[in-house]
Amino acid sequence: RAKGSDAGHNGLKNIQQLIGSNKYPRLRFGIGNDYSKGKQIDFVLQRWNSDELPAIQKKIETSVEIIQSFVFAGVQNTMSKYNSMKF
Repeated sequence: RAKGSDAGHNGLKNIQQLIGSNKYPRLRFGIGNDYSKGKQIDFVLQRWNSDELPAIQKKIETSVEIIQSFVFAGVQNTMSKYNSMKF
């Protein structure tokens, strides 16, 4: 995203507080939403199981490509190329 709200994320809240704006690009590594209400922290902090590892490896490799595109091609070109990608 080129800019946006913190959506309740404490790390993004801190960045916005430090720079005084929400107008900064950010990259997001999605992990899904297969958790019970109120159990987000447990879900985010749990270890990956062995069935998830191949998908995680592919996501990490693709993330490297996305970061390189973000740096060298810019946020708009990167969003156009990768935002619709499904794993």
